[in-house]
Amino acid sequence: MRRIVIVLFAALSLAAAPPPGTIQVHAKDIVWKDAPPTMPPGTKIAVLEGDMHAAGIFTLRLKVPAGSRLGPHCHPRPERVTVLSGEVRVGFGDKIDVKGTTLFRAGDFYVNPPESHHYVVFTATTIVQITGEGPWVTNPADSPSCTKTKP
Repeated sequence: MRRIVIVLFAALSLAAAPPPGTIQVHAKDIVWKDAPPTMPPGTKIAVLEGDMHAAGIFTLRLKVPAGSRLGPHCHPRPERVTVLSGEVRVGFGDKIDVKGTTLFRAGDFYVNPPESHHYVVFTATTIVQITGEGPWVTNPADSPSCTKTKP
């Protein structure tokens, strides 16, 4: 019996501390900052892991006001988006056409392929979480960096 207690105690003490490199973020501790000027006015950003301007994986959250629009643009690598609250409409092409969008609500997930021309319409105040691979850039759809793939 004593041996079982010692083994259980040893196992619990090993499980108590997260291993090096663990990232744990509680929503109450997130620090929101003003988003870059490429985002709609009033948008806030919180980087949860990594550096979106450097090579490697990053995860960030955007809090975007209702009625905002992010015009046609592209990214050099896949964009993985989870809608945490609110709702967004995502469309593809070089002109915003709300009728041609797909609606995503809290809990939904989508991936935009690299270089795909897409736009986003925020019909409600929305928080999205984006995971990508840096360095991350948002190129306007009419820029030379965004000409490879059109729908």
